[in-house]
Amino acid sequence: MEHPRGYDEYAVVAEFYDYVVPYRERRDVDFFVELARQSGGPVLEIGSGTGRVLIPTARAGVEIVGLDSSASMMEVCRAKLAHEPQEVQTKVQLVEGDMRQFDLGREFRLVTVPFRPFQHLISVEDQMASLATIRRHLLAGDSLVLDLFNPSLPHLADDRFLEDLNREPPFTMPDGRRVLRRHHILGRDFFRQTQEVELIYRVTYPDGHEERFVHRFVMRYLFRYEAEHLLARSGFEVEQVYADYDKSPYGSKYPGELILVAKKA
Repeated sequence: MEHPRGYDEYAVVAEFYDYVVPYRERRDVDFFVELARQSGGPVLEIGSGTGRVLIPTARAGVEIVGLDSSASMMEVCRAKLAHEPQEVQTKVQLVEGDMRQFDLGREFRLVTVPFRPFQHLISVEDQMASLATIRRHLLAGDSLVLDLFNPSLPHLADDRFLEDLNREPPFTMPDGRRVLRRHHILGRDFFRQTQEVELIYRVTYPDGHEERFVHRFVMRYLFRYEAEHLLARSGFEVEQVYADYDKSPYGSKYPGELILVAKKA
């Protein structure tokens, strides 16, 4: 399932994003903020969404540009930014764009791709187009951080994960709506290394009536050396591969994360 360019797959669920418990509790924010500080800025964050990482980076005093293809997610980010002090707001520029092809007319000291947006690129052609575009926006010798999930072979091979086995805790919106989210795998393509994912949001209003929203998308998983070869083919030199946001070396935990730090060669 591949959507046409310009399609906003987050339109019906963007308002829930910041309240989803696993997203709210992710431990990656400090990792990206520290890298941004070390770079000195400016930073380009691709897939900046609701500003989960972008806003803390701006609070740290680093100039940052957030690029995202979802107008709905960026609307949430703008609303959050409006509540920030002026000195934070002035550090941020938001750009609606496609990570496969964009031209910001400037270069950055650091480009980050937090929390998997690169895995929404299904073809090698799209992956390399994105990396080539990113490379054009980096200063020589400066870095890209690519944040992927590390594929778990037992998970991929176990058909039990095709069922709705997820047990995420519910969350409550500021207006009192109670939201229960469930997700499962609709299908797998082992040859293309893709999974079709369905996220179902069951929303109960204070008056008792209910709504159901469905977010479906395809993600492609990449293995470590496949990702390293993509980076090398695109003019990058891999400097670090981490298993977690505490900078644990890759291979120290399984499955862990797959976080690659690469410089423009």
